[in-house]
Amino acid sequence: MAGFKGQAAYSVDAKGRVAIPAKMRAALSPEAKNTFTITRGFEKCVFLYPLDHWVRMEVEMRELNMYNKESRDFLRTILMWADEMALDGQGRIAIARPLLEFAGITPGGSALIIGSLDHIEIWDPANFESYAGTHVDDYQNLAERVMGSP
Repeated sequence: MAGFKGQAAYSVDAKGRVAIPAKMRAALSPEAKNTFTITRGFEKCVFLYPLDHWVRMEVEMRELNMYNKESRDFLRTILMWADEMALDGQGRIAIARPLLEFAGITPGGSALIIGSLDHIEIWDPANFESYAGTHVDDYQNLAERVMGSP
């Protein structure tokens, strides 16, 4: 499966539905069955994981040590926000109101959709601009630290 990449701005309808760009829908594997698990992102955004990838993540999560408090905290957080949703006939996904509120996305407003290889991120455009302005330093130095050899 090709990874999700690129960005697009779309409107969010009054019911909290947002269209997923056609090029990102095309990157879904048949095993995903046009279905995503939607959950809270690490920053103020929403993560969409294709169903087939989420199933693999659940296998990994089951391996976590439940006697470890951080493992329990992580599982509670990611799973309490999680919901499985299929794309509708128009290529839209419905996002639950609590997730919209967490990300600062307003029904009737707009959303920035970003491909992030194995998942899609949905942001309020102003929140992303603020994040990018304060958290992403010099791209060249960041690339060297992340991708450079040890």
